[in-house]
Amino acid sequence: MSIETVARRYATALADVVLKTGETDSVKSELKIWEQLIAGNPELESAFGNPSIAAAKKEAVLEGLLGKTKPSKTTSNFLRVLLRNGRLTDLSAVNEKFESVLEERSGAVSGEVISAHELSDAERKELMANLEKLTGKTVKLDFGIDKDIIGGVVTRVGSTVYDNSVKTQLENLREQLVNG
Repeated sequence: MSIETVARRYATALADVVLKTGETDSVKSELKIWEQLIAGNPELESAFGNPSIAAAKKEAVLEGLLGKTKPSKTTSNFLRVLLRNGRLTDLSAVNEKFESVLEERSGAVSGEVISAHELSDAERKELMANLEKLTGKTVKLDFGIDKDIIGGVVTRVGSTVYDNSVKTQLENLREQLVNG
């Protein structure tokens, strides 16, 4: 099973809990801190991911860290579940999916727009309005620049990519000319 699938399952379960308890923001921020704590400490990440280290030792380390950081009960329990199932080192992927699940449930979706040059405010607003109409959801976009696409835009919303770049159009034209 892929890490994406596993992460989504944990994220969905956690979202179910925090939406019922109203702890969405606090758990989200606490998990971000834990993600940075684990990713920022290679020895800790290695220890949590090492199958030759006894589970009891890993749990003792986690409990010590929980005692110092004092996260909410929901966050603490979730971290314990991840550790017991050997998934604590996948916290980054779980966090990413957790945010995605929360967005989906709130009727919002995030996306990324890559263009060859900086888009004007009017272009950004028009693009956002068109994407909201297309998806039926509130769209939150991040904008980036990649001069290699020559012109046009490449938009990624959720798992869907809309590629309207000049580079791709030229590649498609070349392919048609080569293949007749």
